[in-house]
Amino acid sequence: MFGFFKKKTPLEKLYEKHEKLVAEAYALSTSNRTASDAKQAEAGEVMKEIEALEAK
Repeated sequence: MFGFFKKKTPLEKLYEKHEKLVAEAYALSTSNRTASDAKQAEAGEVMKEIEALEAK
């Protein structure tokens, strides 16, 4: 009935984290390419965690 009482699964949390990191990388891409690349790498690591959870 109320969706705000529902707990998020670890997979949902990782997807949100990945989306946030990709958005930050995109925002940084115009001003600081090195920081953008670091955020992209971090997002890639999160994606590997997501794929590992989905494989189970």
